[in-house]
Amino acid sequence: MNESPWDVIIVGGGAAGLNAALVLARARRRVVVVDAGEPRNRFAPHMHGYLTRDGLSPLDLLELGRAEVLGYGAEIVEGRAVSASGEAGAFTVTLDGGRMLTGRRLIVATGLRDELPGIPGLAEQWGTGAVACPYCDGWEARDLRIGVIATSAMSIHQASLVRQWSAHVTFVGPPTTELDADTRAGLEARGTRILPNAVTAVLADAEGRLTGVALDDGSTIELDRLFVGPRPVARDELLRQLGAEQMTTPMGEWTASDPFGDTSVAGVWVAGNSANAGALVIVAAAAGATAATAINADLVADDTRRAVAELAADR
Repeated sequence: MNESPWDVIIVGGGAAGLNAALVLARARRRVVVVDAGEPRNRFAPHMHGYLTRDGLSPLDLLELGRAEVLGYGAEIVEGRAVSASGEAGAFTVTLDGGRMLTGRRLIVATGLRDELPGIPGLAEQWGTGAVACPYCDGWEARDLRIGVIATSAMSIHQASLVRQWSAHVTFVGPPTTELDADTRAGLEARGTRILPNAVTAVLADAEGRLTGVALDDGSTIELDRLFVGPRPVARDELLRQLGAEQMTTPMGEWTASDPFGDTSVAGVWVAGNSANAGALVIVAAAAGATAATAINADLVADDTRRAVAELAADR
């Protein structure tokens, strides 16, 4: 399909992508958002730490956001972007249905996916009985029996944090045997129980509510909430196709960008978890707004250059 170029193509319709679209549409830019409908937090019934929206369903937030974006004249296209090519001023994004979009600038806000440990029963609890972020779910777990499954060095930070919300914390998993003396002493001094056993299953009752975990020695631990550190995997296929530089972070290889989300590829920005693997929803939304203002300024400069060139050509 041949279409006139968009000012900005935004790939990813989560908080970051929609907030970028909102700012750009209000700046009277022609904006299209490509959304595959798979937000990272779709498994959670609520989100937190977002001023005026605390406790709202993540999916409800996106529904409200889409309505606002459409109200300013932007377009939202349901589909998956499978390839991206081109350069600043002439990017092409191809969707899985074959539609091709062309645009002057590109924002990638496709985020990441959480790769869970292969523990039976864990996936069924993800977003409810088993969660990752203490700031998102710590309050709801206050004073409950909390388990933290050790999966990596980042789990130490997780176990330390959740102790703020409950005195009943168990840190469990073979990686706990590698704790240095000071770290172990600090956790135990605050009352955290440390077990070296491997978790073999996550247990639930007949209604699907978390009840605890089974261990490799045949014992079980009764728990009310699990905190797990999944491996974050960047959805960065488009960015790699475009040749964006990568950097090493505590979360793994991620696309390098400046504080505004500008990447090494001219005309390409990232926002949300595509820029910051640890961004909460409100941070992702703010990153989208930040990238949008930088892109609009870039487009204004481009519009000015074009106007000057056209004026000179007419003389």
